[in-house]
Amino acid sequence: MGKKIAVVTGASSGMGWEFVRQLDAAEPFDEIWAIARHPEALEELRPGLRAELRLLPLDLTEAESGKTYAALLEAEQPETAVLVNAAGYGVFGAFAERDLENQLGIIELNDKALVRMTSLTLPYMTRGGRVYQMGSLSSFQPVPYINVYGASKAFVLSFSRALNTELKPRGIRVMAVCPGWVKTAFFDRAVSDDTIIYYNRWYTPEQVVSRALRDMERGKDVSVCGLSVRLQVLMVKLLPHRLVMRIWCGQQKQPRAGR
Repeated sequence: MGKKIAVVTGASSGMGWEFVRQLDAAEPFDEIWAIARHPEALEELRPGLRAELRLLPLDLTEAESGKTYAALLEAEQPETAVLVNAAGYGVFGAFAERDLENQLGIIELNDKALVRMTSLTLPYMTRGGRVYQMGSLSSFQPVPYINVYGASKAFVLSFSRALNTELKPRGIRVMAVCPGWVKTAFFDRAVSDDTIIYYNRWYTPEQVVSRALRDMERGKDVSVCGLSVRLQVLMVKLLPHRLVMRIWCGQQKQPRAGR
């Protein structure tokens, strides 16, 4: 293996940006490969990093981007110590009223690209390697009016937990990071109307990533930031899904399930 690297997708803002910053502060890397469609914003991070920052302007919804990434790995043979799949987006609103291609794009990025990046990277990970997969509080429950996004994150949670078990003999850990509401540019794309109006508690990317790094060190396969969010996860496990959806729809003042 060659240089020790970390790979972070969705690195130009929000959770990805914060993972770049905190990973660099937490341990030494030769390079951090920052993947984003618009990586120009990452130039602001470069002066404060210890590691060399390599910008990869890739659209992960395109299969060609996967081929480009695979070719780079093959050429450089790095020791990939960390992979962070933070790229993703969602759209708020009733499924029947939203553009189909936009909804399919959520699955392409949140799920298919995540699986592709994980599969391509694993051959370059050795014992001690870590994979952070960006899930959500919505991973744990069906979420009307954030329908496809929530389902895409349920996939991430299931995939990550199962893969963590499969990779234990290799000494590689996989963890789903499942925060509640986080103040990021995610909402610039997700929100187009007043379908979703109730946000009970906000967290910052700094809080979520800091908790994720600690939980990885503790050997957890899921990281949930905030006591109130962890209590909510517990409650949705115990309550019937129909009741959970009724409560959610009531909070958002939308027609309630079962009526």
